[in-house]
Amino acid sequence: MAYPTLATRAPAWKTGIATVCAILLALLFFSAGIWKMVGPYDWAAKMRQALIPGSLSLFTAVSFGLAETFAATLLVIPRFRRWGAILTGLMLVAFMIFVGINYNTLRGADCSCFPWLKRSIGPGFFVGDAAMLLMAIIAGWWSRPVHGFKTAGILLGGIAICSAIGFALDNGRQSGAMAPESIIVDGKPISLHEGKVLLYFFDPECSHCDAAARRMAKHTWVDVKIIGLPSRVPQFGAYFMTSTNLKAPLSPDHDALKKIFPFGDPPYAVPLINGRQKASLSQFDEAEPEATLRKFGFIE
Repeated sequence: MAYPTLATRAPAWKTGIATVCAILLALLFFSAGIWKMVGPYDWAAKMRQALIPGSLSLFTAVSFGLAETFAATLLVIPRFRRWGAILTGLMLVAFMIFVGINYNTLRGADCSCFPWLKRSIGPGFFVGDAAMLLMAIIAGWWSRPVHGFKTAGILLGGIAICSAIGFALDNGRQSGAMAPESIIVDGKPISLHEGKVLLYFFDPECSHCDAAARRMAKHTWVDVKIIGLPSRVPQFGAYFMTSTNLKAPLSPDHDALKKIFPFGDPPYAVPLINGRQKASLSQFDEAEPEATLRKFGFIE
């Protein structure tokens, strides 16, 4: 005896609402996932700022990009929609639990996980994620049963390959660039092609930048010129350097250098030897950038 499926029992208006919810969620999660897939190193820095351990930040960024893109793909395919809704719902619940546990520390921090949604951690964050969770429940509950396991596996494999390509391209952009011959520092041209130079990109009002500068100020530097590049409110740059005890001279050439050494949010640093970039320093914790700086002879 053939039994009617959920899809045949569901009225047209329910199917329509489920489809709208699925498409809206897919657009959000496609944008978030692809954003992470093409820029995993920038997102690793964001993950560290969100209290993910530095050793896991890059893996987390790559994994989230893959999971979000896969979930979005499943959501737009009717026969896989229920799986996409379940995966989306689980990620939303996990994220809300994580933020809830760390709420006091993360409160007020930027949480622009989706390119189109600018928001910060606060009560509104939970309202927004709860609304998306409700959409995921509707999309999954009023969708047809899943079939075609092999096809879903092929889709996952294809997305994983795209993720690997994005990681390789972003990794290739992380080192080896040549700095300009000179930049303006404290009103005078300073050569970047002579010896060891550390370019430190920072936001004077960023607590993570402040903490990173204070840690670097404690190092014993070996014939290194440190140059500070404020990303905004440059009028506070000098006070930032004095208060953190890093005491590096400042350059107004932040925008020009960021085109050569692209990154996401500060703090970020670029060690140069005779003008050639040796690494990209976006991890600032107990282990880094100390290990990398010591590796290239910048600190004792």
